[in-house]
Amino acid sequence: MPEISFYLDRLPAPSLRRTIMVTLTSIVLALLACSLVLLLSGVNPIEVYRSMLDGSLGDTYARTETLVKMTPLLLTGLAVTVAFRMQLWNIGAEGQLYLGAIVSAAVPLFLIPDARGMIMIPAMILAGFAGGALWGAVPGVLRSRFNANETITTLMLNYVAILFCQYLVYGPWRDKSAFGFPGTKAFPDAAALPHWQTYRVNIGLLIALGAVVIVAFILRRTRFGFELEVIGDNPRAARYAGMRTQRMIVIVLALSGGLAGVAGMIEIAGIGHSLQRSVSPGYGYTAIIVAWLARLNPWALIAVSFFLAATLVGSDQLQTSMGLPGSVGPMMQGALLFFLIGGEVFTHYRIRRAAPLAEATNG
Repeated sequence: MPEISFYLDRLPAPSLRRTIMVTLTSIVLALLACSLVLLLSGVNPIEVYRSMLDGSLGDTYARTETLVKMTPLLLTGLAVTVAFRMQLWNIGAEGQLYLGAIVSAAVPLFLIPDARGMIMIPAMILAGFAGGALWGAVPGVLRSRFNANETITTLMLNYVAILFCQYLVYGPWRDKSAFGFPGTKAFPDAAALPHWQTYRVNIGLLIALGAVVIVAFILRRTRFGFELEVIGDNPRAARYAGMRTQRMIVIVLALSGGLAGVAGMIEIAGIGHSLQRSVSPGYGYTAIIVAWLARLNPWALIAVSFFLAATLVGSDQLQTSMGLPGSVGPMMQGALLFFLIGGEVFTHYRIRRAAPLAEATNG
């Protein structure tokens, strides 16, 4: 009996329909895997998902909290998307977010503490972008000049930024009147982003949406966006065409870091109103899932970041409604990333049956 075997045949260009189907299948498989874990834990997964839905979208407060978490996810997801589109694996959005928060905090604390809001807020945005861009440019220079792997350098710089932030809030920037609690003194009112009514959702969401529009335009309608795509797809052809690939590496990673830095500014100016020990619960790492789930499409990031923000808010509510740990949300995100990366195989390849040896010989 002839042996039946299969092989993977690479597709020249995956269709939109195939990409959507593989993505949806990955999401369903991730939810099924999480359901299995919940069942083994003695919990009804349907009740868990229903409680998460109510906790994230059930009322106005829940919806606004989802929008609050959507804002940094959207900006950091956009940040890594820009780098990923050029095949630069920026895993450092978390550290770039922290550096943006640190530099932007210096504006109301030390640089212009008495400025009005119309000057203070733009200055903090620019400072946040500059801080994140600096932290993104460092691995960019290391990659372009010394061919250092940006996956490693961006990841390691996360810890440097986080520990530097902790050093500041425990040391020279600590509020002396806070009874030993780590954190700076509260920012002046001019440094607070305008809020909607009494909820925490603020103008930072509009800033994030505006950044999506600008980046989408740059990627699709400008020479910079064209060169970014070409260099990412074929660096050798890009160099042959006269494109300055080494400079682009630095610029793209700096732009990526700058967007993440703005997310850090929004967190401290819109939510914390001071620089604290923990600026982010891991938005920069979740951004990788956001970017992959959106297939590096800036417009799709809006829906994806809202969905993942809802899982975070919903999982927080599980602690009070069902007594489950808040780690259910991160578990779902990890499962999503696992199945999305696995699904990439079926996006770019199709399975074919190899012809039996006898059949191939007769043919």
